Amino acid sequence: MPSNLIGLYDGLKLSTADLDGSNRGMVISAHPDDGDLGAGGTVALLAQNGLSIRHIVVTDGRKGSPDPDTDQKLLVQNRLAEQKAAAKHLGVESVRSLSFPDGELKADRTLLEALVREIREFKPEIVFTHDPESVTSGSGWIHHNDHRATGSAVIDAVYPAARDPLNFPDQIRDGLEVHNVQTLYLWDTNKANINVDISEVFEQKLLALLSHHSQFPNSARLVNNSRIQWQDVDGRYREEFRKLDLWA
Repeated sequence: MPSNLIGLYDGLKLSTADLDGSNRGMVISAHPDDGDLGAGGTVALLAQNGLSIRHIVVTDGRKGSPDPDTDQKLLVQNRLAEQKAAAKHLGVESVRSLSFPDGELKADRTLLEALVREIREFKPEIVFTHDPESVTSGSGWIHHNDHRATGSAVIDAVYPAARDPLNFPDQIRDGLEVHNVQTLYLWDTNKANINVDISEVFEQKLLALLSHHSQFPNSARLVNNSRIQWQDVDGRYREEFRKLDLWA
């Protein structure tokens, strides 16, 4: 793992050497662009160092436009294409959409089953997703209900559903195996306990974000805001997470 995967935990420097045994990572985001905003730099670092990364987009993103006359079917196609283009900049190997309706997501049994299937199939050691506890942020930002529903369902999928063979036993009969995710990284959190220096891959993160043309039509504004948002006081660029070690 790269030396810049260093975290802050209770004010102390923490090496993430526990990631050395990881071979696969999964990003699970509510909409196209969410994962690149939340964890794009860290994902690029992990991919750079040999991890196979899969990105699961839960909803179809059909409501992601301020124009009431938007062709929603075309928007869905464009946003998935944008996500796949962004993935190439970060080294993400595959992108899948679960195609749940945008803006209507519930952390119910249907979503849980779909997420458990993805986890059991790909078998990631680490998973990145939204922090479901963050309804608002310190800046007054309200986090989308789909974000909270996704984060909540992912946590339930990771533990205990993907682990237990009596949860969705049809999947086991289909040939899938139970799986234990080792570590969760939650972005958009008010309880960050780790940060990752993404300075060396920050331009890759920017290119990924710029791929989402439908969401960020003003590229100059996006670049300027991104540099402000992720730049620390020392001039380095960092992403913050709430890290949960599940099987330490």
